[in-house]
Amino acid sequence: MPTLPPAHPGALRATPTLPKRRLRAHAGPAAAPRLPGPPRRGSPAPRPPVTGPVAPVLAAPCRFSACPKKWPSARPCWGSPSPRGCSQLTADHPWSKMMVSCDQAQLMANLVKLIKAKKVIEIGVFTGYNTLNMALVLPDNGRVIACDINEDYVKIGKPLWKEAGVEHKIDLRIKPAIQTLDELLASGEAESFDFAFIDADKESCNEYYEKCLRLIKKGGIIAIDNVLWGGKVLKPRKDDLATQSIHHLNEKLLRDARVNISMLPMGDGVTLAFKL
Repeated sequence: MPTLPPAHPGALRATPTLPKRRLRAHAGPAAAPRLPGPPRRGSPAPRPPVTGPVAPVLAAPCRFSACPKKWPSARPCWGSPSPRGCSQLTADHPWSKMMVSCDQAQLMANLVKLIKAKKVIEIGVFTGYNTLNMALVLPDNGRVIACDINEDYVKIGKPLWKEAGVEHKIDLRIKPAIQTLDELLASGEAESFDFAFIDADKESCNEYYEKCLRLIKKGGIIAIDNVLWGGKVLKPRKDDLATQSIHHLNEKLLRDARVNISMLPMGDGVTLAFKL
């Protein structure tokens, strides 16, 4: 094995560490203290120093009397305290799992606002949480045709519609949704709606979709909830009619030339169908 040449004696010598108190002497003369210059354009004015004791912020109760938790009025909310209160009221219900997720309800409202919708159909109201979110972003002359068969559920969140000032925008129809959709078609309202949200009995989801497609104008959106159905749509049982119906509608939407779709893994899955 060849021997390496001896290293230079200085290569193995550690670089001496200067004591902290001697660093300034080796770094040269001390720099002059930096004086504050004029504020930059657009920068906020400096805050005056706090000289006295800071008063505590007292949490005032929510101004919405139906709010179950009495949130502080300063608590941030994306829209109004009403949707938050309605979601809290629904959370205490034994069937609270039927409520759409908060992020999904927010997305529906943002879509309604984005396309400047004036006429909306909702099939499946439950406690009215999603109804309220969409009504809040509609213009004053807008309306939501809210379809459900159980008025007891709607009574839970309905007081918040009034407190939020949107009760006049919501046309509640307590009857089978198919009947309401047929009435709208018979009254000449085909292709006059901007947005539809389908979240009712799954066995009828295909019929709801077809009738909504006739009522929605070109460029409108149909949102179909629970398209993943807890994953059961991947292998639906033959005796599970609800899962079979969702599975068949998912396959139909994939090949439906009348719409463009986006399936979002949000909540229990929601498909957005954009009418061409």
